[in-house]
Amino acid sequence: MHVRRERPTDHDAVRAVHRAAFARPDTDRTDDVVEARLTDQLRADVGFLPHLSLVAVRDDVVVVGHVLATRGRLEPLGVPALGLGPLGVLPAEQGRGVGTALVHALLAVAETCEERLVALLGAPEYYQRFDFRPATELGITAPDPAWGVHFQARHLTGPPVQGAFRYAAPFDGP
Repeated sequence: MHVRRERPTDHDAVRAVHRAAFARPDTDRTDDVVEARLTDQLRADVGFLPHLSLVAVRDDVVVVGHVLATRGRLEPLGVPALGLGPLGVLPAEQGRGVGTALVHALLAVAETCEERLVALLGAPEYYQRFDFRPATELGITAPDPAWGVHFQARHLTGPPVQGAFRYAAPFDGP
């Protein structure tokens, strides 16, 4: 397996990854999975950062995972930050280090690009291995206070920043 930047020819495979990874067991529908739709919307948004849309590929052709970070901001000053997500891995590949490789690669690219902060909504027990911690510990408030410890952040470079985090616009939509 290797990780590389997503290409336009990967879009259908990435959509399939998110549909499979986030399919709800109580329904047969995989055509309207939120994370798949959100990924498509994020690609069309001004907050899309192509160098932070990465795929994990097996045998040089099969996309088995995808991660994306888009431009967010910290209010009230509009300080640039990143919102990580979605992160999806095909169910048959989960537990094999695909997600870990994708997140490590994304963080490395973000740090190389001198991004200051990455925030996400996710499972603390998963993301703590990447040095994410509850965002409130860094002075970052979530878009929804009910997210509690599931809203996490990681400082990357430069002086620490604080504020109210805002994701790219598609995160606010239906």
